[in-house]
Amino acid sequence: MSTHEKIALVTGATRGLGVETVRQLARNGVFVLLGARDLAAGQEKAEALRAEGLAVEAIEIDLIRPETIEAAASTIGDQFGRLDILVNNAGILLLDTDDFPSVAAPQTLRETLDVNFIGTVLVTQKMLPLIRKASNGRIVNVSSSVGSLWWNGDPGNPSPDVKWLGYAASKAAVNMLTIQLAFELRDTPIKVNSICPGYVMTDLNRGGGYVTIEDGVRASVRYALLNDAGPTGQFFNADGPINW
Repeated sequence: MSTHEKIALVTGATRGLGVETVRQLARNGVFVLLGARDLAAGQEKAEALRAEGLAVEAIEIDLIRPETIEAAASTIGDQFGRLDILVNNAGILLLDTDDFPSVAAPQTLRETLDVNFIGTVLVTQKMLPLIRKASNGRIVNVSSSVGSLWWNGDPGNPSPDVKWLGYAASKAAVNMLTIQLAFELRDTPIKVNSICPGYVMTDLNRGGGYVTIEDGVRASVRYALLNDAGPTGQFFNADGPINW
């Protein structure tokens, strides 16, 4: 049993935004479980973070392998008895085959929704009993302005050609998860919010973007550590609320 005040799980945490979210939460005194599809890669990252003096442990969790989600929930329950923070960070963007609606590959749509939406729902469902055992649980769903209906329909959109149908639809679905789950948990201390990290320079978009990884995790960390007076069921970037 950890003596840390808060226990967090970050999915998709072996690189990019995920590993930096782990680092920043741990720097804030949280014991962080670094979720990894490849446990060996996760253990390597966790060891490097421990070398920085941070309380981090790797845990296997793959959004398309439900047995790993079940096992992770069981392990967290046995070791800690609760989960204070869940950051649903894991996701994919299949740039070669995700495109405008007329040409987006059907298999790409299926795979993207399976990981980004259905996998996120499964993780949330399995972790929720542990989050209910925390004094003030927090769920942060990493979304994107690309999934915003307002952003896509805005004639002044600065990036009108960004139309990855599968990715955008999956993030719109994640936002729906946030809204509905926040409503379902409205009479509990648990807060659920979506965040947009911005157009971050990560492997996910092959180095495109203009936001640093360090700046890209600001919203995730802020709403993971939200105080009891903070909002729930909303959509934010690092600067504040944004439109659905």
